[in-house]
Amino acid sequence: MASSTSSSSCLFPSFISSSAKRVPIQIFFKLTIPKASSQVHCQCRSNSNSYSNQSHGIERRWVEAFDQSLASPERFTVASYNILADRNASQHSDLYVNTPSRYINWDRRKKILSDEFFEWNPDIICLQEVDKYYELSNILVKAGYAGSYKRRTGDTSDGCAMFWKADKFRLLDGESIQYKDIGLRDNVAQLLVFEMRGSNSRRLLVGNIHVLYNPNRGEVKLGQIRFLASKAQILSQKWGNAPVILAGDFNSTPQSGIYKFLSSSELNIKLYDRNELSGQKHCRPAHVLDREKEAVGSFISQDGLLNCWTDEEINTATGDSERHLAVHPLKLNSSYATVKGSASTRGFNGEPLATSYHSKFIGTVDYLWYSDGIVPTRVLDTVSISDLRRAGGLPCKKVGSDHLALLSEFSFSCPK
Repeated sequence: MASSTSSSSCLFPSFISSSAKRVPIQIFFKLTIPKASSQVHCQCRSNSNSYSNQSHGIERRWVEAFDQSLASPERFTVASYNILADRNASQHSDLYVNTPSRYINWDRRKKILSDEFFEWNPDIICLQEVDKYYELSNILVKAGYAGSYKRRTGDTSDGCAMFWKADKFRLLDGESIQYKDIGLRDNVAQLLVFEMRGSNSRRLLVGNIHVLYNPNRGEVKLGQIRFLASKAQILSQKWGNAPVILAGDFNSTPQSGIYKFLSSSELNIKLYDRNELSGQKHCRPAHVLDREKEAVGSFISQDGLLNCWTDEEINTATGDSERHLAVHPLKLNSSYATVKGSASTRGFNGEPLATSYHSKFIGTVDYLWYSDGIVPTRVLDTVSISDLRRAGGLPCKKVGSDHLALLSEFSFSCPK
């Protein structure tokens, strides 16, 4: 653990078990909270320095929404970034055979990641695969951010972290999801409710998740997302139906059944093969780089496909072994699919062609979903497949992870 500084000190919450071999950690850095809470907070120092939004390294440009008639002047930016855990990079060197070893080094990547954060200057940062939380928090707290961290359970050492500008947002409430508690693996998620300072009580709920990777366990992915959306709906209602943003690495492609579940709020699982539900298997570089990737690969129409699902798998996916329709309560849209970009960077449904690239995968698995009450006004566009090919893989000279960060500016909606 990093040593504390004058601007930040931290205590562990009382509910952390000391008997576990690897302890799940939930940490908050914050100035104040409007009601009693078991979470621990500490001082963070503001920083008046401003940073350029100019792209760094692989060239990226802001793309403006064509129709901003519903946008109010109250705007904020949210980033989602799987930053590649240092331990994962070390243990899975086969994914980075085309990447010079110096680009994998954590100390170098930490500097590049910090440069990316400060150039884009997001108001809220949602990170996945964080196993050096204290090192990042020491940097970001000094820049005026407050932070929260939830470590995965089991033998993994990474987790999800969220940072926000303490002079722009006040933390109202929060909940962490530990999926092991409901039998859905060692993944975790975060839900935090904010109030925008000086905005007449404008409130916002932000979720951050890293969905299970395993391409064969579509039912677990569905169960994790369904549970997150349900928890987000409950917490949103508690705070006056606050608008919702769900950020993260969903480990599912835009062509997949899981994407359809997120975007349409329901999915008839009997039309899908559980092992193909995420679409990940169709994204090996050798299969993608020399052809268009537009077909929906996971949809199968045979009536007998439900026989591939056990009652337990159906229950995990839908919450009821007798029900074949998985549903969630939120009406969600993707900010990147809403704000149209270049044909060279986007696929058939408007999503980026790729948000992750290494020797065994190239495709999109990261998203910024939003509900009614807010609208995206611009997004930081991703890059073309040809640009990624020239880079040879990620991380690279000016990108600190094997993913690209997503960044969207949102506005609270004006009444129609």
